[in-house]
Amino acid sequence: MPHTPSAWKRLRKSETRRKQNRTAAKKIRLQRRKVADAIKGTDAAAVVTEVKATQAVLDRAAAKGYIHPNKAARLKSRLVKRQRAAAAAPAKAETAKK
Repeated sequence: MPHTPSAWKRLRKSETRRKQNRTAAKKIRLQRRKVADAIKGTDAAAVVTEVKATQAVLDRAAAKGYIHPNKAARLKSRLVKRQRAAAAAPAKAETAKK
């Protein structure tokens, strides 16, 4: 346990930040899961909507310092890559049937 007033304040601040970081990480995780589920589905419009929402969540988290901006950029890049692959997959399946 802290002994000095400044150490007590530091404990309070770190606890507050820990809660904020956990909340931000949870939002990112849930949103990325929604995109993964949308990509597995068949609705292309839902995929586009979820990707945009996820990009917004990642940008907000990076701007507030919850994650590094480069990590946000990397996750968004991989997300768009998966989105484009999913969009191209049905087209390849249709041409294979003919």
